[in-house]
Amino acid sequence: MNFERKTKILDLLRTNGQVYLKDLKKLFPEVSEMTLRRDIEYFERTGEAVRIKGGARCFDFNASRVEEIFAKRLSLNSAAKERIASLALPFAESGRSLYLDSGSTLLAFAKKLSGNLSVVTSGPHIAVEVAKNPGVSVTLLGGSFNKDSQSVSGAQSIEFVKKLKIDVAFMSASAISEQGATLGNHSESELKNTVLRRATKRIMLVDSGKFNKTMPFSFASFSDIDIIITDKKPSDEFLFNTNIYGIKVLW
Repeated sequence: MNFERKTKILDLLRTNGQVYLKDLKKLFPEVSEMTLRRDIEYFERTGEAVRIKGGARCFDFNASRVEEIFAKRLSLNSAAKERIASLALPFAESGRSLYLDSGSTLLAFAKKLSGNLSVVTSGPHIAVEVAKNPGVSVTLLGGSFNKDSQSVSGAQSIEFVKKLKIDVAFMSASAISEQGATLGNHSESELKNTVLRRATKRIMLVDSGKFNKTMPFSFASFSDIDIIITDKKPSDEFLFNTNIYGIKVLW
């Protein structure tokens, strides 16, 4: 999906509350109707909109719907998430200060943590999970809450992170390619970038479905990443590029 077009459509959704296919055809005359229909389907899949006759309406995120979307994400690729979490666990050594990003893969990882650890996270669900272990202390960042990603970000969280010393940062991404790690929220990208700059070791936990894709906002280049943990072997081209930067890739 063209990201400039995606941004314009998303702005229309959030400003007007809905978009119609006939209007999109006028706005993007060079784009086929089938492609525009796929664009609308994309926003429905990501929870930004719900399809209506002739277009889409901006989704009203009530609490029950947010939980439904988050639960659906947890159930998707659960085996891949479990594998990634297990491979990442040896890097969470006792006595370390860790940062856990938000996301369903990080939640699977959080469930496996044990020992004497100090954890900071941007994910409320992750904080609740980590707190179940009496040997792990947890700090939840403050800031603006994103209902879709179930995470906090913004100036308050960034300022707090700037004061931290992080031994290991376990990060997530919506997409990863030779251009680096990207996602669709600018505020969250700023927070993630700040975390990486405060961490001694930086580990990306990403399932194979996110490889060789890009989203609008970059938060890490390959030079900002030490280890990538995934569930399947990436392409030879991807491994060649990561090898140039000395990134260790595990699957």
